[in-house]
Amino acid sequence: MGEFELIRRHFQRPLPAGSGAVVLGIGDDCALLQPSPGHQLAISSDMLVEGRHFFADVDPEALGHKALAVNLSDLAAMGARPLGFTLALALPQADNDWLAGLARGLFALADVHACPLVGGDTTRGPLNLCVTVFGEVAPGQALRRDAARAGDDVYVSGRTGEARLALEHLRGTGWALAATGAAGLNTDLRARLERPTPRNALGLALAGAGARAAIDLSDGLVGDLGHILQASGVGAEVRIHDLPLAPALRELPLAQRLECLLAGGDDYELLFTAPPEARARIEAASVRSATPVTRVGQITAAPGLRWLDAEGRDVPLAARSFDHFA
Repeated sequence: MGEFELIRRHFQRPLPAGSGAVVLGIGDDCALLQPSPGHQLAISSDMLVEGRHFFADVDPEALGHKALAVNLSDLAAMGARPLGFTLALALPQADNDWLAGLARGLFALADVHACPLVGGDTTRGPLNLCVTVFGEVAPGQALRRDAARAGDDVYVSGRTGEARLALEHLRGTGWALAATGAAGLNTDLRARLERPTPRNALGLALAGAGARAAIDLSDGLVGDLGHILQASGVGAEVRIHDLPLAPALRELPLAQRLECLLAGGDDYELLFTAPPEARARIEAASVRSATPVTRVGQITAAPGLRWLDAEGRDVPLAARSFDHFA
């Protein structure tokens, strides 16, 4: 099977309903997108590499889902509406069954978010996928990392740490195996790692609810919050006891629990800031998007990131975010 037959068989299909921004999709040298009048384009790329971001025996349907989900999550963090995406795919070999599974996972999520595949490339090589996603946002509405202000509340959506626990279980780490118990890795916990839920409905709701800065939690709360603090020139205090804790993490020793919560990565939740006067609107955005959010701290004028216990005392932590080159 050649390159063009591979594309035709697995990735080329009629544009689904609701793809009005796509003027021209797969089949030409470039796709043509038409954003809504007066809107700005939001563009993000993420690469998933075998052995670095996923195991060699990963379910291809789950991999297709995740390849798009991690990019949609970036749009969510900006408060941008998805328009379409491209896929660059390197394959050691063209396996029809594997490709069919990948396409199912990819398109199932794409259809949920009205985000069609509009182009890309395929070649032979070590397995990796690179997705570039395109979205739109009204001028002045983007949730930028440099927009946090002293006095803002700090929020996190959903829960953090479950993806890291699932990863450690699959790696065979002793403490993770003990925490997940004799029943092993349950479907919900594994899905947090392999089929993350991009929080696009929440991101769109937050853009009009008074939120200021946001970031998606891809590399861990420690590092990702640090990006907001650096870009905004502020500090933060985070109350560890206020972080939403998944039941599976309660079985962990404290050090490993904090490692999962704060430095786990792969959560693809949203961490964002908003002024206290926006609390009612943030709660309404949470309800409207059916996505729980938790207020976990506050932005400070003084630089640095402080972790506080239930009594407000400093907790020294050595947790670090994920580093792709470590």
